[in-house]
Amino acid sequence: MKWMGQFSHYSANAFRKDLISGCIVGIVAIPLGMAFAIASGVKPEYGLYTTIIAGVLISLLGGSKYQIGGPTGAFIPILLTIVLQYGYENLLIAGFLAGIFLVLMGLLRLGSLIRFIPKPVTIGFTSGIAVTIFSGQIGNFLGLQGVERHEYFFDNMKEIFLRISSLNLYSVVIALICLVILLVMPKYLPKIPASLVGIIVTTLVAAWLFPGKVTTIGSAYGIIPAGLPQFTPMEITWDRVVMMIQPALIIAMLGSIESLLSAVVADEMTGTKHNSNRELIGQGIANMAAPLFGGIPATGAIVRTATNIKSGAVSRISGVIHGVVVLLIVVLFAPYASNIPLASMAPILMVVAWNMSEHKSFRQMLKTRTGDSLILLVTFLLTVFTTLTLAVQAGLALAVILFIKRMSGMLTVNKVLPDHSSHNEKVQAHIVTEDHNCSQIGIYNIEGPLFFGATHAFESFGQKLLADPELRVVLLRMGNVPYMDTSGESNFSRLVHSLKEQGVVVIISGIRQQPMKLLKKTGLHAIIGEEHFFEHTGEALNYALHNIQYDRCIACTQCAFRECTELRREGRLRQKQIS
Repeated sequence: MKWMGQFSHYSANAFRKDLISGCIVGIVAIPLGMAFAIASGVKPEYGLYTTIIAGVLISLLGGSKYQIGGPTGAFIPILLTIVLQYGYENLLIAGFLAGIFLVLMGLLRLGSLIRFIPKPVTIGFTSGIAVTIFSGQIGNFLGLQGVERHEYFFDNMKEIFLRISSLNLYSVVIALICLVILLVMPKYLPKIPASLVGIIVTTLVAAWLFPGKVTTIGSAYGIIPAGLPQFTPMEITWDRVVMMIQPALIIAMLGSIESLLSAVVADEMTGTKHNSNRELIGQGIANMAAPLFGGIPATGAIVRTATNIKSGAVSRISGVIHGVVVLLIVVLFAPYASNIPLASMAPILMVVAWNMSEHKSFRQMLKTRTGDSLILLVTFLLTVFTTLTLAVQAGLALAVILFIKRMSGMLTVNKVLPDHSSHNEKVQAHIVTEDHNCSQIGIYNIEGPLFFGATHAFESFGQKLLADPELRVVLLRMGNVPYMDTSGESNFSRLVHSLKEQGVVVIISGIRQQPMKLLKKTGLHAIIGEEHFFEHTGEALNYALHNIQYDRCIACTQCAFRECTELRREGRLRQKQIS
């Protein structure tokens, strides 16, 4: 009922807008669907089937009403690797399993976790994928013959070098014509799909001027069949499932990132807010359905989603219409697409690669020369020269290490004393000097998270405390400790126990809710004692002053506290009473 409620105020005018935007996006999606499929190592019709099946389901069931789904460039290196290693049939199984993983991620409400992937990692692997896509089209752009696709970048570059003698000037001319159209048309005719015009023009040029001189989709992959996508049952066995779990997880991870990034772009363009968990569920169902009709993995397509919004879409209906438009064109005109030169597809994918490379963000992040620059470079280079799996794992691991290093450096412990010259007598670190100190009471500001990464810094502080034989009371001001984990609690506990063994009273002020809860769970709160926890430093200091040896104040001349004069008098009085 909630889903149907979205269309309670749907009007004829809204449908007209959705119809126009759906038709435009459908036309844009056709050449991209075929190009992405060919680049992924499968037949072009499988990209079209994916656009139809997954596109409709993602629009209907996803978490963003403007989202347009289908095959995307980001998947090309992954899918090509799977096809080369395991074959097309196993790619279908991997896509189906990825759909299951996406649904589970949505049901477990993991949609919000995707945003925690560091920006340098996403830019790094996106730029690396762009390089892989671009380099993978050089052979088709030049019309090289007998080029075999390989898993790794160096092997593909070596293959191009070995086949360069088979360069086809007719293919180069066709590719250049298409490239010029792709670059010029958006400037002068932005509302007309440049990729479609490029394909039509170059197909006609090749047919009339260079008949039989360039490789076409039909000569390379056979005639694209007209008609509805046919149900394709998969042979799923336990051995195949086990074998394809890792590739499926990679597809699911990248698909979730890509779809949610696209949904965020849609939110920014429309001022709406998508449902990330529902988006994952919708993407999952679409990816489970597409392989049943021969389709490859799909996700939210940023460019097509943006085109949908710019064309005036107002609801999910535009995405459904986009899938129906592709279906009608496949049924009516699919065989004609077999005459499209592969050289026409190459510049389309090269432009897609350039647009997805995030070259501006890449250069800007490199210029910062920070840890993020290192994460970016490592992720980028590993994506290009090894595999996306290794690249993302290494990028995330490096990001975690650098984050822990930065966070551990945030923990600071400073000895402080009240500043009598200030109005509120706030405690300050600069007040503590050799001539202005207290040997019996140590007041310390602890600032930063107490976690496993800060172990060394906190242990160094503890060693200094324990090495002071005159210390009687330690007051720890913990108002600026936002978080404490079990490792931090363990170090803190060891320090408390060691101080108590030396007869030192431990007092804590201003502790936050999370560290307090942890101390209560571990029992350290009870060991320290409820009476030793204070909300304000002033109250804690008054308690501390009642737990020192007054006779040692008699000879002290440093006057660290306003109460020192009275404490010396109290010390003399007690000394007289004893004598």
